[in-house]
Amino acid sequence: MATFGTLSDRLTETFRNLRTKGKLSPADVDGTVREIRRALLDADVALTVVKDFTAKVRERALGDEVNRALNPAQQVVQIVNEELVAILGGQQRRLQFAKNPPTVIMLAGLQGSGKTTFAGKLARQLEKDGHTPLLVAADLQRPNAVNQLQVVAQQAGAAIYAPQPGNGVGDPVQVARDGVEQARRAQHDIVIIDTAGRLGVDAELMAQAADIRTATDPDEVLFVIDAMIGQDAVNTARAFQDGVDFTGVVLSKLDGDARGGAALSVASITGRPIIYASTGEGLDDLEAFHPDRMASRILDLGDILTLIEQAQQAFDEDEARKVADKLATEQFTLEDFLEQMQQMRKMGSMKKMLGMLPGMGQMKQQLEDFDEREIDRTEAIIRSMTPSERRNTKLLNGSRRLRIARGSGMTVTDVNQLVQRFDQAAKMMKTVARGGVPNIPGMGAMGKPGASSKRGKQQKKKGSRSGNPAKRAAENAGVAPAAEPTGSGFGLAGTKAPTASDLADLQKMLGNR
Repeated sequence: MATFGTLSDRLTETFRNLRTKGKLSPADVDGTVREIRRALLDADVALTVVKDFTAKVRERALGDEVNRALNPAQQVVQIVNEELVAILGGQQRRLQFAKNPPTVIMLAGLQGSGKTTFAGKLARQLEKDGHTPLLVAADLQRPNAVNQLQVVAQQAGAAIYAPQPGNGVGDPVQVARDGVEQARRAQHDIVIIDTAGRLGVDAELMAQAADIRTATDPDEVLFVIDAMIGQDAVNTARAFQDGVDFTGVVLSKLDGDARGGAALSVASITGRPIIYASTGEGLDDLEAFHPDRMASRILDLGDILTLIEQAQQAFDEDEARKVADKLATEQFTLEDFLEQMQQMRKMGSMKKMLGMLPGMGQMKQQLEDFDEREIDRTEAIIRSMTPSERRNTKLLNGSRRLRIARGSGMTVTDVNQLVQRFDQAAKMMKTVARGGVPNIPGMGAMGKPGASSKRGKQQKKKGSRSGNPAKRAAENAGVAPAAEPTGSGFGLAGTKAPTASDLADLQKMLGNR
């Protein structure tokens, strides 16, 4: 995640230096712990949390579990991972629902922390899980807060109770109490109460939040905190714990570029679990918080489980089975590929998904350079084709490709590269679907011993044996193998400039067909 990017970089670099050592001395451990301490402090993690964390890591790293390990460096990484999970809360904690509906969820936090947006995100997620949430507009202090919640509720497709216009008008405690009664009458099983915040902690804010809690007796009180708030996050969390006594924490704005380490301190200092993490501005950008998965992301170990869960939500199993059957019977077409791309879009940002893979923290620049609009351009090309052209790419002669290029706003070269890449990918997928080993361009048949060396021997035999160096160089140049095509997955970026031969072939294709 962007918020913990710097911390992740520092820790990864520290562990990389350890891997060169076969055995760790006390000096090595002290140096590593010192670097971890600096990384955590630079990331704004609370000092008391840093001291406790590094003391536990040092004690365990100097113990027998590292001395007896076959790979001491990996054992230290494991220790840091386990201790990081501990300060993040240990086990995942889900929402607690009432035995007798409705379940009342009260939101608390400072102004600007993201309570109203989170209310919409939570309602959206609960709707997907089969619940019928009711949003209650009890923030009558902030200008247009009621109107904002109405807009968010409409986008989330959730019901809302907003009897007062807000902007300083109305009694928030009475609105919250009446909202719970309205939920009972209308048979909503969950009530989400959006309360007022302030720019800072004050007595009036705490008194109002405490009165709403007393009036509604909520099953959950979620403290929403901005992950970019800095060291003040600890003081704010303590103030709300004393004044309202929340039951869980929500980290918002984890997609920001601030250091964000103070947010990691909240669970450890308050003893309250982090339940949700908000990772973007969209209503679907909300994740259940898993301490072990977050620790893995920070240490650049990836988050494959979350990636799999998102894929399961986005992809239809019946459709996936049909695609597998088509691959096995060589019936996979550009129409099927378009459907697969559209399902991938449901998973969200490609950069975000790729960032969940292990080791991607070392490829930040490549991720930043990845242009997600390339998928849009690929989709535009396919949509410019007729259904028959999508099903059979052999119909795409010169005039058809020119028409497709103009219709999609791309070039004929882009269309050619897409078709070429699709044909190559389809062949590889067909081979895999049949249980075979794909033949990757430039690498030969994977897993076949001697395939690459055999090809190299054949090329070597074709070389010139002339004793004249100039003649030998000229003859070898004449038999040099053609370079494999370059470009991204389906050939819209990173392409080479066309050669004279390419242009001649293109002119022939466009002019004679």
